[in-house]
Amino acid sequence: MADTESVDTHDTSNDANEDPLQDLSDEELYQLVEDTIRANEVLGTETLMFEKYLERVEPKDLAGISAGTGATPSQSSQDLVRRVDRKRSKSRSSNIDKSLRLTAEQKCDIAQKEIEELREDIDKLKDASENILDTYKALMEEADLRLTETKKERYEFDRDIMKGAGGSQQAKVVAEKVVRYFEDRIKSRDTLIEKLRLKNATLKVQKKKLHLQLKQKEEMGEVLHEVDFNQLRIENQQYLEKIDERNKDLLNLKQMAGSTTQVLNTYKKKLSTLTLESERLKSEITSRNDLLQRIDAETKVVEDERAKAEKRNRKLRQQLADYRVPEVMEYVGEKADLYELQKKVKSWERKVEIADMALRTHRKTWQQMKISSHQMANQFHLMEAH
Repeated sequence: MADTESVDTHDTSNDANEDPLQDLSDEELYQLVEDTIRANEVLGTETLMFEKYLERVEPKDLAGISAGTGATPSQSSQDLVRRVDRKRSKSRSSNIDKSLRLTAEQKCDIAQKEIEELREDIDKLKDASENILDTYKALMEEADLRLTETKKERYEFDRDIMKGAGGSQQAKVVAEKVVRYFEDRIKSRDTLIEKLRLKNATLKVQKKKLHLQLKQKEEMGEVLHEVDFNQLRIENQQYLEKIDERNKDLLNLKQMAGSTTQVLNTYKKKLSTLTLESERLKSEITSRNDLLQRIDAETKVVEDERAKAEKRNRKLRQQLADYRVPEVMEYVGEKADLYELQKKVKSWERKVEIADMALRTHRKTWQQMKISSHQMANQFHLMEAH
C-alpha cells in the first residue's frame, strides 16, 4: 500500500510539473482563452451547418433519434457529440479520433452545398417578392382604372342627370332618367362581363395548349435547363451592349443628319432665292427683247422714210439745178410752186430732223439696253457659278 501511495504521489507530482498552463502569464492565458472561444464559435458554426446538412440529407434518421429521445435535433446532435467525446475519452485511440473528424474536402463540400441551398432560397424569395410586387402593381393599376372609371361615371351622371334636376316638377323625369341611366350601365356591364368571359375562355384554351406543348417538349427533352438560361442571359447581355453601341452610333448619325439637314435647308433657301431672281431676270430680258424688236422695226421704218425723203430731195435739187428762166407768168407760177416746194422741203427736212433725233434717241436707248442686258447676263452667270 505504501508503494502504491508513493507511486501515486510521484505521478501527481509529475503531472503538476508537466502542466504547461502554470508557466503562462495572465495575458497569455487571456489570449489563449480568446483563441479557444473563437475556435469554439467556428466549431459551433460548423456544427450548425453540419446539422442542417444532416437534416436535409438524412431527415428520417434524425427524426427517429429525436422522436425516441424526445429531444430536438440540436439536442440529439449535442448528445451524439457527447457520446462521441465519451468514447474518445474512453478509447484513447487516434484512429477513432481521425475517423470521427471531417476532412477539409468534406467541410468544403458541405459548405458549398449549403451555399447552393442558400442561393436557391434567395432566388425563391426573390421570385416570391417579385410575384408579390407584380400583384401589388396590378392591384394599384386596377385601383387607378376603377378610380378613373368612377370619376368618369360621376362626371357623366352629374352632366346627364343632376343638371336637369332643377325643381320638384322635374323629379319624375329625373327619376326616370336615373332608372334608364342605371339600366344602360347594367347592360354595358353585362356586355363587358360577357366579353371578358369569352376572353378568359380563350386564354384558358391557349394556356392548355401551351401546357401541352411544354409537356411534349419535356417528354422530347427540348426543355431548356439552367445552363441554357445562363448562356441566353450572357448572349442577351452581349446583344444589349451591341444595341447600346448601335444606339450611340445612331445618335451620332442623327446629329450629323441634323447638321446636314440644316446646311441643306440653307442651300435650298439660297437656291429658291436665286431661282426667283432668275425668273425675274428672264422675264425682264424677254420684255427688253420685245422692246428692242419694236425699236428695230420703228428704226427700219424711219430709215425707209429717210431714204425716200433723201431721194425726193435729190430729185428736187436736180430739178432746181436744171432750172431755166421761164416767162414772167411762168416765172410767177414757178415761183409760187417754188415757194410751195420750199415749204414742203422745210417740212420734210423738219420731219427728217425729227426722225434723226428719234433715231439717235432709239440708238442711245438700244446701247443702254445692250449694256444693261450684258451686265445682267454677267450677274446671272456669276450667281449660277456661286
